[in-house]
Amino acid sequence: MKTVRVVAAVIKATNEKGQPMIFATQRGYGDYKDGWEFPGGKIEAGETPKEALKREIKEELDTVVQVGDLIDTIEYDYPTFHLSMDCFWSEIVEGDLVLKEHEAARWLTKETIDDVDWLPADVTLIEKLKQQI
Repeated sequence: MKTVRVVAAVIKATNEKGQPMIFATQRGYGDYKDGWEFPGGKIEAGETPKEALKREIKEELDTVVQVGDLIDTIEYDYPTFHLSMDCFWSEIVEGDLVLKEHEAARWLTKETIDDVDWLPADVTLIEKLKQQI
């Protein structure tokens, strides 16, 4: 089974009530269309994971992010490939999170994080995030 190496941004901010929230996107294409995920993408040859994540967020959301600490590396077996996903805390530096490839997006708090239908690999990160947001 082939391994696909990707990176994902857990973009965090604070809402008007002072609650921490994270940004989630809904896939607009492919086998897992309509599933919710953290934005990101494949690591290209010669890129570090952090460089790949900055590039992907700029391409997908027209936004510059500061990539922070690694939260976790998720290893997940989909039916046709193995996913290895480095998930990083990220914060917006510049831009307005314009959806270029996704169908929808939401800011989620600890209380609303389970309100979307997460993709299987992303689900494994949710419990950890609940403890940290």
